[in-house]
Amino acid sequence: MDVFLSLDSDPVGSAYPDQPLATTPNATVADVLQLLRAQNTGAVLICDEDQLQGIFTERDALRLMAEGADLSESISKVMSRELVTISATETVAAAIGKMSAGGYRHLPIVDSAGQPTGVAAVHGIVHYLVDHFPETIYNLPPEPRVTQSEREGA
Repeated sequence: MDVFLSLDSDPVGSAYPDQPLATTPNATVADVLQLLRAQNTGAVLICDEDQLQGIFTERDALRLMAEGADLSESISKVMSRELVTISATETVAAAIGKMSAGGYRHLPIVDSAGQPTGVAAVHGIVHYLVDHFPETIYNLPPEPRVTQSEREGA
């Protein structure tokens, strides 16, 4: 099957999304850091009564630690509020486009009511690509845009 045809037709849910890991806005930064570590994940969704309010990722954690932030403060003060989400009915190509344009590694998947149903993550999309298109992926040269100036071998 053609890579682009499949990317434009398969829903984002087929790209191995993570289960949504969520907490409330009144959790502390320390609580959320512990949750990230315990669940070995890169993002926690911040929800108030099942409605997505924000996201806190490992990038946010690194930034806060570099700034020497107070870990006892509420996660609602430091979470990312300007969310980019994707609908469960959108395609893998749409997820890749949004993630690429925004530089995101985690993209919340929401239903029609705005409730999180999963998280599209870079590792899931890479896994999807390798599973569905192994010959295309495994046969890529190390540097795709570089061509050999001379023929190799005998």
